[in-house]
Amino acid sequence: MAPTHAIITRPASSTAVKPWTYTAEQQAQIEALREYARSLLLPDSDPYHKWELRWLTKPDTIPRYMRAAKWKLDDGKRRIKGTLEWRREYKPDLIPPDEVKPEAETGKILINGFDKGGRPIIHMRPDRENTEHTPRQLRHLVWCLERTKDLMPPGVESCVILIDYSRTTMRTNPSISVARKVLHILQNHYVETLGRGIVVNLPMLLNFFYKGISPFLDPVTRDKIKFNPNLLELIPKDQLYTEFGGTFEYEFEFERYWEQICEACHIAPDGTRTEESESVEEAKQCVDHISPCFTTLNGSVRRESGESTPATLVDNTPLSKEVEAVANAPPAEQTAPVL
Repeated sequence: MAPTHAIITRPASSTAVKPWTYTAEQQAQIEALREYARSLLLPDSDPYHKWELRWLTKPDTIPRYMRAAKWKLDDGKRRIKGTLEWRREYKPDLIPPDEVKPEAETGKILINGFDKGGRPIIHMRPDRENTEHTPRQLRHLVWCLERTKDLMPPGVESCVILIDYSRTTMRTNPSISVARKVLHILQNHYVETLGRGIVVNLPMLLNFFYKGISPFLDPVTRDKIKFNPNLLELIPKDQLYTEFGGTFEYEFEFERYWEQICEACHIAPDGTRTEESESVEEAKQCVDHISPCFTTLNGSVRRESGESTPATLVDNTPLSKEVEAVANAPPAEQTAPVL
């Protein structure tokens, strides 16, 4: 393939998506958690109500929280209540692009391509670090996670994070403290969102970094992280960078990348959306009428009529008090959530 500045925002045509399926008992638990979540919704008069509703009624939201809770309803309620409170404070879906744009200028974190399961890939290059460790760095990562959600095709609920440590030094690598803050948000508020973590070219000098964060990883999460795997077995050759053995010769050019990712995800300058699908209004109808909608085995929103459709205020608070408290706590005081 010839060199290109164009990012890939759709999975390969050969992609085989394997959506989750649930037993009747699990479906009943999902519905119980959905009913509880409805009771927590902000009133219609609240400016953030629309966005909270948009997130809560996505087909994957409630099932992900029940899976993360290992099908324990009380734990699922605790988890989703905590995330709703966090999202109201942090407003991750309304971060204006210009707020985090300086963090993206070097391509240290970018979204490009999909794996063989149709999961969007977040590429991380710690050697391209260009800013100091500030709350804006964390908000940039959250912004990127939200964009992977936008790009996921129907039936896909997770992403791939590929970290390339080539040329990374002690100076450019994030501190363990920063990593703990990232893990807290990922494991508590983006549950079941990591489909696979891939680490390549990790120098011996940085082995201590992974040993340092290991106590904060749930065993399920730890098992998802692979070191130096055969990337051609995981990612289509034409969506894998040439430096990793693929044929995708992508050349990063910041302004073109930024324009493409914002356009693909319909992100407006103020953080809202330039286009809204009818699924938001349909989701509202589902919540207003308590029973008409439920999640089917393939993850779509279905009406009692049998018709199925895939469901597809800015606060500048730098970092929630919850994140600071947990990130600075000793390991013994932290829970073991699931990523």
